[in-house]
Amino acid sequence: MKWSEISIHTTQEAVEAISNILHEAGAGGVVIEDPFDLTKERDTTFGEIYELNPDDYPDEGVIIKAYLPVNSFLGETVEEIKQAINNLMLYNIDIGKNKITISEVNEEEWATAWKKYYNPVKISEKFTIVPTWEDYEPVSTDEFIIELDPGMAFGTGTHPTTVMCIQALEKCVKPGDTVIDVGTGSGILSIAAAMLGAASVQALDLDPVAVDSAKLNVKLNKVQDIVSVTQGNLLDNVKEPADIIVANLLAEIIMRFTDDAYHLVKENGYFITSGIIQAKKHEVKEKLIESGFVIEETLAMEDWIALIARKA
Repeated sequence: MKWSEISIHTTQEAVEAISNILHEAGAGGVVIEDPFDLTKERDTTFGEIYELNPDDYPDEGVIIKAYLPVNSFLGETVEEIKQAINNLMLYNIDIGKNKITISEVNEEEWATAWKKYYNPVKISEKFTIVPTWEDYEPVSTDEFIIELDPGMAFGTGTHPTTVMCIQALEKCVKPGDTVIDVGTGSGILSIAAAMLGAASVQALDLDPVAVDSAKLNVKLNKVQDIVSVTQGNLLDNVKEPADIIVANLLAEIIMRFTDDAYHLVKENGYFITSGIIQAKKHEVKEKLIESGFVIEETLAMEDWIALIARKA
């Protein structure tokens, strides 16, 4: 399959608005090349997360890239994107150079180009994430190694929201627990729960690409007897209660199913949520409390929040 890469040279101020325009135009996600990332201080408590090459970043401004399928509507879609970006000036948003370029890429090239940025990383006291194409020797006998091939699904395991979820699972999972992983992505949280001693893990994702990716990673890490991966929308059609429900999703999505989570979590069980930006922290907390949960702990990393809530 052929894909068209649309690249927009703009400003930091316009990133959120243009990203939204691209999502509405059908892009499954965006790549943001911001030179600020080269100098940003990062938490290196558990090791370096990744190395960035300055040659991949603009000298000034921000480059936003998205991928659209090559079809008969592509030209019309690109023109609509251009017009929508120009319209941002009506709202006094500085769009900078607004230089837009289009190029064609093969799906295989698109799916593998990012691998050069992804190296083994120790993300917690117990876990190290290792891409399947890298060799890695454990540094301690009690280290858990998760081999991961994210494929085209979201989740390389190094994002702060994922790191905090794994750290929360370390605190909460007991041997023999049952776990539900909502929006499993690459399956990393389900794999971590299984390695921590969970007896069974139900991994759910609405995206069939993510389901296939998670199934592959579950087998790579030899936890297929514990983790079952199925396609599903949030907690719809889930009947069996669990000791722990974990969800690394956007705040708006989490707040849609806090009541369902409360009914499915066993007494004294946990609902671990992440993917929450600082601005949404209090809103999510209030919704969890409204549903009946008690907030046990708040984790923070960079601009992100994770919450450990308990069913009292």
